[in-house]
Amino acid sequence: MDTASEARLKDVMPELAARIRQVAELCKQDTAISPDGFDVRVSQGLRTWNEQEALWLKGRATDGTVIDRHAIVTNCRGGHSWHNFGMAVDLVPDDTTKADFQCDWNAQHPAWKSMARIGKALGLEVGAYWRTFPDAPHFQLTGKFPIGSPNDAVRALFKSGGLAAVWAEAFKL
Repeated sequence: MDTASEARLKDVMPELAARIRQVAELCKQDTAISPDGFDVRVSQGLRTWNEQEALWLKGRATDGTVIDRHAIVTNCRGGHSWHNFGMAVDLVPDDTTKADFQCDWNAQHPAWKSMARIGKALGLEVGAYWRTFPDAPHFQLTGKFPIGSPNDAVRALFKSGGLAAVWAEAFKL
């Protein structure tokens, strides 16, 4: 993975980071997409609650009223996204037809389908498969916590013990 991706992976749950590295390695081996496979990049990892809230406001007025539904990028307010707990990343494939790394934002491109298939096979929750609000770049690992948005118990755990407490509890037997 490139240095930008590795920097972003340092801030997420170690087990998620390890699986994202596996996704990247398997994408490099996918010669059905390109003779040399394809690279992926972590475009987003851990987000603060304020950063999440700013994303939630895109397409909305400050009171939450939708003003441009096409501008909406998330339905999760601050503290309600797994990104806020280092348990989700956004991953994008390289456009292999261009020099250097160029994100391919065409979610219909076969690289996206390959990336999603690989992530799912590695036990990740893949936003590309969500029915009501598909999020092709989104990959998460929540352990025993609900796949949907983090609940009040997760937020309370975070407030009392930080990321380490949330990560430890996610895989506690």
